[in-house]
Amino acid sequence: QVQLQESGPGLVKPSQTLSLTCTVSGGSITTNSYYWSWIRQPPGKGREWMGAIAYSGSTYYSPSLKSRTSISRDTSKNQFTLQLSSVTPEDTAVYYCARGATMTEYDYWGQGTQVTVSS
Repeated sequence: QVQLQESGPGLVKPSQTLSLTCTVSGGSITTNSYYWSWIRQPPGKGREWMGAIAYSGSTYYSPSLKSRTSISRDTSKNQFTLQLSSVTPEDTAVYYCARGATMTEYDYWGQGTQVTVSS
């Protein structure tokens, strides 16, 4: 059973960089053919795919967030990390990490973590 757990600060100030880590257990992030995504859901809105890192280490980003987003991984810790720079209150959301055979369909999710951008 694959488990994902998000961690990071729940409160970030405007203009700062949001940094979240997803720790994976029960499966390796280098397992062939899987993508490890970050998805967010702002209050009252639908889910938004932000980007992903593939089993190979290749990264993919939403065009609307590409200029502010970076996804990396630490294979020794079986973790992958999201960094979102220059945050504004519009980046307030529940942030999820997830695994999928594609970047749009997921079979395992983390529980999600609330991030609020506020001064």
